[in-house]
Amino acid sequence: MDQLTTTQLMTIILPLAVVQLVLMITAIVVCARAEQTRGPKWMWILIILFFSLVGSILFFLVGRKQS
Repeated sequence: MDQLTTTQLMTIILPLAVVQLVLMITAIVVCARAEQTRGPKWMWILIILFFSLVGSILFFLVGRKQS
């Protein structure tokens, strides 16, 4: 099996890291601007920060409260 070079590895990891960062920042902004969330906002921000990809997805699926 061929090993990936550093350049090939970076072309795979870099776009995923950018998507993860954009998703995390978007989730934090949406959480901060939301009037109500399911649970305290500080808890969702900690979840988003410490479990960045999964936390962001969880916030969008479970944390937002529709008005």
